[in-house]
Amino acid sequence: MTYLNEFFFGIYPYIAGGVFLIGSVVRFDYQPYSWRSGSSQMLRKKNMVLASNLFHVGVLLLFFGHFFGLLTPKEVYHAFGLSASTKQALAMAAGGVFGVLCFIGMTMLVVRRLTDARVRAAGSGMDTFILLLLYVQLILGLLSIPVSAGHMDGSVMMQLATWAQMTVTFQAGAAAHVADVHWLYKMHIFLGLTMFLLFPFSRLVHIWSAPIWYLARSYQIVRRRA
Repeated sequence: MTYLNEFFFGIYPYIAGGVFLIGSVVRFDYQPYSWRSGSSQMLRKKNMVLASNLFHVGVLLLFFGHFFGLLTPKEVYHAFGLSASTKQALAMAAGGVFGVLCFIGMTMLVVRRLTDARVRAAGSGMDTFILLLLYVQLILGLLSIPVSAGHMDGSVMMQLATWAQMTVTFQAGAAAHVADVHWLYKMHIFLGLTMFLLFPFSRLVHIWSAPIWYLARSYQIVRRRA
């Protein structure tokens, strides 16, 4: 078990990160015309705007919440008088709200893709797989909230943050910090890393091309009524 823990949380992050970066560059160089979001808006517009907005707003806020929450050194938020337990409570509350928004939007998108033959046929197997993987990842994240309520002292959150910070700074021994955390956290981390691994082979690559004004842009008009 120690070997598996070291592989999945000490070695696998660098495999996933390497494929993520190198694979994205190679795809952009060799398959530039496949670098797109693959919109299916014209095939079925009903509830598309609502579902897409809920999903994108929710997933972006969750991503940045994880990013800053895990990678911000404890000295920074301690300097503002924020304790580990308070930081965990805020993370649980914000994650719950944004997670529910994302869950509603993603559920609508999953149902749309799985029940509409035209939408499903217009996409690829990887499109469906990535969507379902994101869905499972989101559900695991929401399920981790009640687990976190069992240790409100912030100790486990500090373990996860230490693992993340040691990993991105290439320090040895990072995997040991998550060896004894709940399996939900481990699965959540593993699926997150797997999404980075699969990123260059999916439509997710369009995220690289999103400019700052992307969130405020109007929807692309792909077909007008006569």
